[in-house]
Amino acid sequence: MTLPSALPDPALAQPLVGALKRTSTSHQLYELLRGRIISLELRPGMQLSRNDLAAFYGVSQTPVRDALQMLEKEGLIAVIPQSRTEVTRIDIHQARETQFLRMSLELEVVRSLSTEAGRSVVAHASRIVQLQETALKVDEDLERFSQLDRRFHQTMFEAAGVPDLWTLVQSRSGHIDRLRQLNLMDPGKGATILTAHREILDRMKALDAPGAQEAVRRHLSGTLAKVDEIRQAHSQFF
Repeated sequence: MTLPSALPDPALAQPLVGALKRTSTSHQLYELLRGRIISLELRPGMQLSRNDLAAFYGVSQTPVRDALQMLEKEGLIAVIPQSRTEVTRIDIHQARETQFLRMSLELEVVRSLSTEAGRSVVAHASRIVQLQETALKVDEDLERFSQLDRRFHQTMFEAAGVPDLWTLVQSRSGHIDRLRQLNLMDPGKGATILTAHREILDRMKALDAPGAQEAVRRHLSGTLAKVDEIRQAHSQFF
């Protein structure tokens, strides 16, 4: 079953970019809702009604319940029994934990790819960066830019032969991704990301594993280094 990509609120009527392939209605609904939470269309404190979601998407309450359970497990919503279900605020501690996990893994990923065998992924990732630049500078589409940003890093994990570790990171990334989305609104942040991606690829292409690792370390540390500024500018999200 294909679910609509919008919620009843007209303010949330922007469709997701690209077709979604899902294994079940529950997972499709989970991905749709998660995407809107990550993109900040569904903001902290906004309430989600199981009945309203089921009616709008034309499904029974079972897949809605399952999708909400997955979002709750990830910490993106809070279910208050006999009361309400609402989007949670950004949890800085959880964001730092996820960052620690991802940093540890991605440093090893780029080290393993800074070889002759890794040149093919450099070429592929470079094309993703070009698409990011178009999304940022031509289309001015930050949602597309963010999707390509995740695809850039996912490509690295896949090329290193550890795609399941990327899945693990993503399953814990809801809070850090919302933090990055807020940071992306800052003037010049998108251009900084493009520069960082190109630096990582240049170091990998030069077979400079330590240099590639240092570029990754600087890149992934950027948002949390500004967390106090982000929280002050967007206090309603925390």
